[in-house]
Amino acid sequence: MKRVKLEKVDMIISLTRQRSIQILLFIGVLYLLLVSLEIPLVFGVGSGVVSQDSLSRPSPLESEEDLEEREAPSRPLENISRNSLQPTSSRLNQFNKITSGLALETEAFESRSDDAVSEFYRSAKTASEVGKKFWDELESGKNQHMGKKKAEKGSNSSCAHSISLSGSDFLAHGGVMMLPCGLTLGSHITLVGKPRVAQPAYDPQITMVRNVEESVMVSQFIMELQGLNTVEDEDPPRILHFNPRLKGDWSGRPVIELNTCYRMQWGSALRCEGWKSKANEDTVDGQVKCEKWIRDDEGHSEQSKATWWLNRLIGRTKRMDIDWPYPFAEDKLFVLTLSAGFEGYHVNVDGKHVISFPYRTGFALEDATGLSVIGDIDVQSVLAASLPRSHPSFAPQQHLEMSRIWQAPPLPDGEVDLFIGILSAGNHFAERMAVRKSWMRHKLIKSSKIVARFFVALHARKEVNVELKKEAEFFGDIVIVPYMDNYDLVVLKTVAICEYGVHAVSAKYIMKCDDDTFVKVDSIMNEIKKVAGMGSVYIGNINYYHKPLRYGKWAVTYEEWPEEDYPPYANGPGYIVSSDIAHFVISNFKRRKLRLFKMEDVSMGMWVEQFNSSKAVKYVHSFKYCQFGCIEEYYTAHYQSPRQMICLWNKLQRQVKPECCNMR
Repeated sequence: MKRVKLEKVDMIISLTRQRSIQILLFIGVLYLLLVSLEIPLVFGVGSGVVSQDSLSRPSPLESEEDLEEREAPSRPLENISRNSLQPTSSRLNQFNKITSGLALETEAFESRSDDAVSEFYRSAKTASEVGKKFWDELESGKNQHMGKKKAEKGSNSSCAHSISLSGSDFLAHGGVMMLPCGLTLGSHITLVGKPRVAQPAYDPQITMVRNVEESVMVSQFIMELQGLNTVEDEDPPRILHFNPRLKGDWSGRPVIELNTCYRMQWGSALRCEGWKSKANEDTVDGQVKCEKWIRDDEGHSEQSKATWWLNRLIGRTKRMDIDWPYPFAEDKLFVLTLSAGFEGYHVNVDGKHVISFPYRTGFALEDATGLSVIGDIDVQSVLAASLPRSHPSFAPQQHLEMSRIWQAPPLPDGEVDLFIGILSAGNHFAERMAVRKSWMRHKLIKSSKIVARFFVALHARKEVNVELKKEAEFFGDIVIVPYMDNYDLVVLKTVAICEYGVHAVSAKYIMKCDDDTFVKVDSIMNEIKKVAGMGSVYIGNINYYHKPLRYGKWAVTYEEWPEEDYPPYANGPGYIVSSDIAHFVISNFKRRKLRLFKMEDVSMGMWVEQFNSSKAVKYVHSFKYCQFGCIEEYYTAHYQSPRQMICLWNKLQRQVKPECCNMR
C-alpha cells in the first residue's frame, strides 16, 4: 500500500513539472511575439517627430561644471540662445556686441579752464584717439596673427635644470636672477653672501625715530621670490619675502621676518625673534617654523651655571640643548640654502635649520620666476638647482579655458535686479578666468537675474588686444571701452558701467567692483532687499572727511582737487548705486556737464553728492565691503589672487558662513 501511494505522489509531481514548463514556454513565446510587434510600431510612430540627434546618447558628464549646467537648463521661449538663428530684439542687437555703447567723442574732452583739469581732458582725448585707431586695426584683422606668433615663440624655449651666477654677474643683472620655469618640489637656491657693517639711517622703514635728525644703526637685507611674469606693468607679487634684520628693528634685537605680498597688500608676517616655536604650533614638513638662537636678554649668569652643576650632582639629568647664535653677523660670510618642500619653504644657514614658512593660498612655486636680493649685503654667488625642465607657457592668455560652460548667458529681455560691472585690465586674463570659475557661477548670475560683465580698455601691446578680442567674442562677458588704458582714466570705465547698466540691461541697482574682488552674491542681494523701496541709495564701505594725499605715488595736486576734503565716497573695490543715480551720471556725461576726476571712487561720491542736492540719497555703510583683503562675514573681499578666488568659492559651496582663504 505504501508503495502504491508513493508512485501516485511521484506521478502528480511529474505532471506538475510538465505543466509548469509548458506555461513558461507559452509565456516566452507570447513575450517574443509582443516584442516583435512593438519595435516596428515604435519606430513607425516616432519617425516623423524624433530626429536622429535626439535619439543619440547624451554626452557624458566630464566634470562638476557639466553636472551643474545639466541641472539648470535654459528656460524655453524666455531667452534666445546665443547659437540660435532666430531674430533678436532691437535692444539685444544693440548691446550683444563686445564694445561699450558709451560715446567717447574727442569733442567731449576739449580743454577746460583749469590747467590740471585741462591736462586730464587732454590725456582722455589722446587715449580716445589712440584707442579708436587700435580698435579699427583690430576690426580690420590687421593684427590677428600677432598673438599666435608670440605664443609660438614662447613655447619653443626650454628651461635649464640649474642656473648659477657669480656675485659680479648677479650685480650686473640688477640683483635679480631669472628663473624661467619657476620652481618645483625639491628645488633649492643657495646664496653665498656677507652682510655689511651697520650704517646710520635717518629714515629707516623698520623702526621709528623720535626726530628727523636722529639716526639709527641699520644692517638688513631682503631676499624675495617674485612672480616676474605674472602681470606686466604692475609690481610683481612677493611669493616669499625673507628679511633678516641684524640691526635696526623696532624691537632692538636681531630678527627674521617672512611674508607675502599681492598688489601692494601684505599678509600677516611671521617674525622669528630667537624663541623656538611652541610644541603645539603647526610644523612645516616636520620642521618648526622658528628655531631658537641666543638672545641678549637670556640669563647666562653664574646662578644658572650653579643650578646646572647642582642638578648634575644630585643626579637630575636633562637633555642637553645647544644654543646657536643669530645666524647672520656683520662682515661675516654665510651660506644660505632655500629649499621647496611639500608644505612650505625651508631656510638653512651654514648647515643649520633656521626657519620654515608654510605655503600660502594664492602663491604657487611655478609663479616664482625671479630671485631678488637687495639691502646691506655683498652677494658672492647664487646657485639655483633642481629646477623644472618643462616650460609652463607664461603667455597670460594661456590661463583661459575655452569651454562653453564658462560662457555668459545671453542678456535677458526684461529688467534685472542687479548689474555688476567689473573693472579689469587687458592683460588680466588669469584674473577674469578666476572670476568666471568662482562667484560668477552663482545661480542668480547663471539664470540672468543678475548680470555681470568685465569692462576693459585697450592695452598698449597690440598682441594683448588681439587675444582680448578673441576672449570677448568667445565668453560674451567682456565690454571693451575703446580707449587706451591709463590708471588716471579708470573713471571712464565707471561711466561705461553706468551706461551699460541703464541702457543694456535695465538694472534696478548697479554694482562696481574690481577683478580681484570676490563678491558674495547672496549677501549683496540681501543688503539690496533691505533698502528696496527706499528710493535712491548709495551702498558700500563709505569714507567720511577723507583728505587728498598731497605727496607720494597717489598724490593729488591742488589744481586737480582744490578742496581740503573729499565728499563721502565708498571704496572702489565694491559699491552699489540705484539706477536713478546711474541715469544722472550718464545724462550729465552726454551733456558734457559731468566733472571727471582720476580717482573713480571719489568721482562716484562726488556725483552722488551732486545728485543728493536735488533728490535725497540714503547712504548705507558697512565695513564688510572690505577694502584691504578679507574679513569674517565679508560681503566683498579685495586683493584676492586667482587661486584665492577659487578657494573662497569652494569654501562657500561647503558652508554658508563665508570664510577667508589664508590671509596671505
